[in-house]
Amino acid sequence: MGVLFGDDLHGAMVLLDSFSPCIKHNGMEQWDPQWNFMSLIWLTLLLSAHLADCIPEKPKRSALNQLTRTLLRNYNSGVRPVHNWTSPTTVYIDLILQSVLDVDGKTQSITTSIWYRQIWRDEFLVWDPEDFDGINEISLASDAIWIPDVIVSEFVDEGKSPPIPYVYVNSSGLVKNYRPIQAVLACSLEMYAFPFDKQNCSLTFRSWLHSVTEIDLALWRSAEAIANDKREFMNDGEWELLSIPSHYWQIRQDNTDYAHIQFNVLIRRRPLLYVVGLLIPSIFLMLVDVMSFYLPLNSGTRITFKISILLGYTVFRVNMTDELPATAVRTPLIGVFFAVCMALLMLSLIKSILVVKLLHYSEKEVKQMSVSACLLDKYGSAGQVFTESALTSIKTLDRINPSEDYDFENSLEEDLLSLNEIHDSPTRLDWLLQELVSLRIAFSQEDSESMAQGDWLALCSKLDRLLFRLYLLVLAVYAGTLMLLWASWSFA
Repeated sequence: MGVLFGDDLHGAMVLLDSFSPCIKHNGMEQWDPQWNFMSLIWLTLLLSAHLADCIPEKPKRSALNQLTRTLLRNYNSGVRPVHNWTSPTTVYIDLILQSVLDVDGKTQSITTSIWYRQIWRDEFLVWDPEDFDGINEISLASDAIWIPDVIVSEFVDEGKSPPIPYVYVNSSGLVKNYRPIQAVLACSLEMYAFPFDKQNCSLTFRSWLHSVTEIDLALWRSAEAIANDKREFMNDGEWELLSIPSHYWQIRQDNTDYAHIQFNVLIRRRPLLYVVGLLIPSIFLMLVDVMSFYLPLNSGTRITFKISILLGYTVFRVNMTDELPATAVRTPLIGVFFAVCMALLMLSLIKSILVVKLLHYSEKEVKQMSVSACLLDKYGSAGQVFTESALTSIKTLDRINPSEDYDFENSLEEDLLSLNEIHDSPTRLDWLLQELVSLRIAFSQEDSESMAQGDWLALCSKLDRLLFRLYLLVLAVYAGTLMLLWASWSFA
């Protein structure tokens, strides 16, 4: 470029030198002063045209910079952007739920990820696109312009929301503030129907200071479109999105109306994980306990088996404690279910211990109990009849005496006394008769005791079956009630 500039300057000097007139004075040529001034003018014009060709074209981004400086030159971010202060600024709100991250029953809070959109019109940010190379929309720093003080009343913590420092503004002054929010909201959680529970948590948007005459709220989309919008929701987690109904209302405080828009997030828990991990193992343990009643009553293994089931259920409950929701207001029904199941296992063990203890009581000891005496008088008559028949047989045998020297009385005690009162030396036949009577009495007593034990075992078995049926009745009523409640909550 320097070479070209030097050649052009040299050419201009040659051109001026060839056309410039000379004045001869005293035989010598002299420059005309008037022509010298004109040549300088021509030289300046040539140099200006050349320099104009060398300057690069102004970039288009300068129009963007100029537009930004023009809009923010006299802008005051602390003033509501309206020319007429009596006209309200309408802030349009839109909400899209992305996921439910956590539901904490102990702190009564829910953590959600939402896509929040605010739209309003700023009358101070308006321009003609033709004046700025056709620019229709620009991004501005959110700290440099006016932002409405719209908050969520249920906010507990904003979570880990990424900062978005810019907003979009178009040529008509429409400002779009789009940002993702991880919101921790206070919510009245109802955990009684866990794991078949439904939750209704609200997000209420309102202006913190401005009344409805200054800032009004409205929905950007229709209420039906917002309620049925599930396209961005992560539907493969624990919670299922039912709908997001919304409504607008005004509340009056201190003779001033304030605008509110409330979104109700209706979600339902998917219970399959908890049914498989909590309810089914507990039901299996209860069925095993029921089947343990079919073990023999006098085998001695029933109580050991029931104690093992109770210990296993206790370990299962301790391991599953973290899976249950913690709430200080109301115990979930599944917690009551586990407590009642453990109580039923203990009741089953106590029943078995009672029956085994009664089994090892003697007939005389049980007759001293009022309740057992009634049962024994009703079901224990067979043993008494057998005892009387055995004694009759003994007497008949005693009457068969070839020597006919002894006169036996009707009672067995008299027979024994008469045998013991024989002071004379017994003959061999007498000695043999005495031994036979002793053996007969011993066998009769043993058979009588054996029969009494059998009758007592039958009585205890009947008592065991009665208690078992009562246990089954209580268990069936309780299980049926729970199933009906959970089924109604699941399909509601």
